[in-house]
Amino acid sequence: QVQLVESGGGLVQAGDSLRLSCAASGRTFSSYAMGWFRQAPGKEREFVATISWNGGITYYADSVKGRFTISRDNAKNTVYLQMNSLKPEDTAVYYCAAGLTSAQTMARARSVGSWGQGTQVTVSS
Repeated sequence: QVQLVESGGGLVQAGDSLRLSCAASGRTFSSYAMGWFRQAPGKEREFVATISWNGGITYYADSVKGRFTISRDNAKNTVYLQMNSLKPEDTAVYYCAAGLTSAQTMARARSVGSWGQGTQVTVSS
């Protein structure tokens, strides 16, 4: 399994942008599908975006489609989440995830082998 460490969260205003990063340990990062999930206070963790091992396939939740972009750099063992046009309802703890599975399967929160510790994103109105 890989170890995951997120960074880049913070407090921003509605309409602003943030880029989250997730650094993974291990030499097999390029074998893993990667994803981002989030959990708002009082709510269950939900899918945000996933990306296949080579970056060729991506999936997004309807709520973020057109505003968020997931990408990866296998040479740096890092996955990113570029978040634009942020809304107050995007406020949540964002978690990075890794799995030896497809991006599609991971989008259903299945076969996730590793989770990061989470990074807080707060969007004020």
